[in-house]
Amino acid sequence: MPADSEPTGRPVLPKTYRPLGPRIVAVVLVVGLLVVCVTAWFAFPQSTRDAFTLFQRITMAIITLMILACVHALTRSRVTAEQDRLVVVNGYRRRDLAWAQIVAVRMPPGAPWARLDLADGSEISAMGIQGSDGAMAKDAVRELRRLLAQLS
Repeated sequence: MPADSEPTGRPVLPKTYRPLGPRIVAVVLVVGLLVVCVTAWFAFPQSTRDAFTLFQRITMAIITLMILACVHALTRSRVTAEQDRLVVVNGYRRRDLAWAQIVAVRMPPGAPWARLDLADGSEISAMGIQGSDGAMAKDAVRELRRLLAQLS
């Protein structure tokens, strides 16, 4: 019996895969956008700031919220392997797939993210495993393939 610190060949479930690159980009984008907007606002003379109407301020707030919603959708992408299913979250859409529904997990060279081939002939993206993460993405695909072989 292996010790708790020794790898067993199968990850402890549930196991969640999240992309690192998009999360870093999201933080840099939001912080950068905030710095630029706040700096620009205070760089305006007081007379220009006073000229903004309530409608214009509400419009800017709505645009900001829309940008934040898009960034949040991109950063919440994940793939969670559970004992009885695989949960794929792409943006604001969640798919729960039984292991038997999944035929293959693939990520060809240069692909932006992993793809899941399903038993009904369709395929879905698994944006939680992004090719831009390099070795981390390859390891995640290998682990999912191993889990697929063992649990389906």
